[in-house]
Amino acid sequence: MIRRAISLALTLALATPLAVSAADYSVQAGSTLGFTSNFQGSSFDGHFNKWTAAISYDPAKLASSKFDVTVNLATVKTGDNDRDSALPGPDFFNVAKYPQAHFVTTAFHQQGNQVIADGTLTLRGVTRPVSLSVVFKPQGSGATLDVTGTVKRLDFGVGGGQYADTSVIGADVKITAHLVLAAK
Repeated sequence: MIRRAISLALTLALATPLAVSAADYSVQAGSTLGFTSNFQGSSFDGHFNKWTAAISYDPAKLASSKFDVTVNLATVKTGDNDRDSALPGPDFFNVAKYPQAHFVTTAFHQQGNQVIADGTLTLRGVTRPVSLSVVFKPQGSGATLDVTGTVKRLDFGVGGGQYADTSVIGADVKITAHLVLAAK
């Protein structure tokens, strides 16, 4: 009886597929999270000094891959004092009420030669779907991960009211990230 139970347990264990999971990575120094927009027809770049990212990724195991990114919006910098003072304020990010932005993936899919990370972005209390292009390059025991995508700022209430004029402040904001990753 015991031998039969052990045999059955062993058979079931061998017949059950192993759990497939992506590799976990930690974000290293040299990683950046930024954006590009335009003001009065001139393009400008910005970045965030403080953010965290939990990255679990394997291009061969997209179903088990996941990104979870939290951004401290008060750390925005564009190199322009007026803009850097205005962005955390109530007309734009409103960090007093919404100190963080949060992106989490819901799925990954292949689109031609490109990998797309579908997810949700929560910004100013508004959650909307966002899709990002992903370029993953293994390097030794780590990798680099470059991510790009575009969001419509007014979809999240960023720069609404008197700042809603898209001929003054562009409607589209390009998101860019370059992550240097080390395997956990």
